[in-house]
Amino acid sequence: MTSKPKELLALESVTAGYGESVVLEGISFALNEGDSLALLGRNGVGKTTLLLTLMGLTHLHSGSIRWCSSDIARVATYKRAHLGLGWVPQERYMYPSLTVEEHLTVVARPGKWDVQKIYRAFPRLQERRNNMGNQLSGGEQQMLAIARALMVNPRLLLLDEPMEGLAPIIVQELLGVIRHLVTDEGMSVIVVEQHARMALSLTKRAIVLDRGCIVHESDSQSLLDDRETLNRLVAVA
Repeated sequence: MTSKPKELLALESVTAGYGESVVLEGISFALNEGDSLALLGRNGVGKTTLLLTLMGLTHLHSGSIRWCSSDIARVATYKRAHLGLGWVPQERYMYPSLTVEEHLTVVARPGKWDVQKIYRAFPRLQERRNNMGNQLSGGEQQMLAIARALMVNPRLLLLDEPMEGLAPIIVQELLGVIRHLVTDEGMSVIVVEQHARMALSLTKRAIVLDRGCIVHESDSQSLLDDRETLNRLVAVA
């Protein structure tokens, strides 16, 4: 008998933004352990704000955010990380005074992801392990940002535009790593990505935002196959 998937994250009627400004309105969805979600939409519709809200970095006007059935709406950002939310922001935040390996070890928490497993997933980082963060290329910095989040041993990985501005060869490497996380490691992932088809190819489910509201929710393959709907919602050629 197959056990019922365990709910990991649930948002109910979340309205959030910055100060008194509302960016997200009435957001509701749930994510089970092992689920992967593509978060899509045109520029400025609230995708990044939704990730920031999950990390406690916006003003929550109303609604609830549950993590493993517990309300975390008022929980501090660093405590959310300790609970198992791993965040890879667009900005990457490399520290010029730390080597690649120090970036990894300074945030390490117990779990299956350790430095050696990171190096197996990202051989380029092992080659550059003694280089400072600001001595890496943009693609290597993105690898390090993802690797650093994995060293927290998260139960849910939040990826904000992981392919932005990267060379095609680096994109292919990162796609392979993310696909491995989802398919082989069974990690729960939410991906914000302008390249909608790419995000849909990596995930099981999809949500499309428009003007801070959810306007579409389906499995990823169905949306990938429905070119007309995808083009209408996300302006994909």
